[in-house]
Amino acid sequence: MSKPLAIITGGSRGLGFATAEGLAAKGFRVVLIGRDPERVASAATLINEKFPSADLAGDGTVLPTAFGEGIDFEATTIEKMNQVGNRLSEIVRKYEKDSGLPKVLIIGHGVMSAKMSKTLKSDASEWRRVMSTNLDSVFTIVNVIGQEMANVRDGRIVIYSACLGRMSGPGNTGGLAPYRISKSGVNALVRNLAHETGLGSRGLLVDAICPNHSRTDMGGADAPRSAEEGAQTAIWLATRAFTPGTDQTGLLWEDNQIVPW
Repeated sequence: MSKPLAIITGGSRGLGFATAEGLAAKGFRVVLIGRDPERVASAATLINEKFPSADLAGDGTVLPTAFGEGIDFEATTIEKMNQVGNRLSEIVRKYEKDSGLPKVLIIGHGVMSAKMSKTLKSDASEWRRVMSTNLDSVFTIVNVIGQEMANVRDGRIVIYSACLGRMSGPGNTGGLAPYRISKSGVNALVRNLAHETGLGSRGLLVDAICPNHSRTDMGGADAPRSAEEGAQTAIWLATRAFTPGTDQTGLLWEDNQIVPW
């Protein structure tokens, strides 16, 4: 049997790359998706060097552990969203023959809003830039890939969100409005989809995570956590044992614990 397949957006760097490495170490074949095709290809090469694959195709060809695909998720119009959806469908079909449908979907890409982007100080272009990348594209990815996973009743979707997207708790005091609101939307999408798919009883798990402040391009070099530490909860959610009716899904998690919204 081939290794199970995981598709990871934002997979060329930061939290996405750390998640891809962690899943490759656990025996997954990973497809990294990112905006820069060359950077994604380089990231895939690094993973293949670290985790050489022993899988063979039917013709005896060795199958690598990691693959790279380029997609720009800043899709600001319905037409562009549809183009992204079509490209995602092509990617699923491309790897389905050797690896089957993805068992894991990690949505790890995202952008931060401008430093002074308060609700009354953000212009329409800044709002659309952040929402299209952080929320609209998440809907598109889940709508295309998640639908196939739900149809076969087998899969796990983990979306990188943020504790800044909570409706309560520390840090929920305004500022960075497009970013905060986009992540609140992600949390709501996760909760809604999880209920629509039976809260894990139909074989699909859907969860969001808060990676906390990690050392990435977005988090900065002085962040207290490494990208590997920030990715641990995503890796755990993608591989944990789950018993419907006992274990929970459709929630926001931090350090393997549920975060109240």
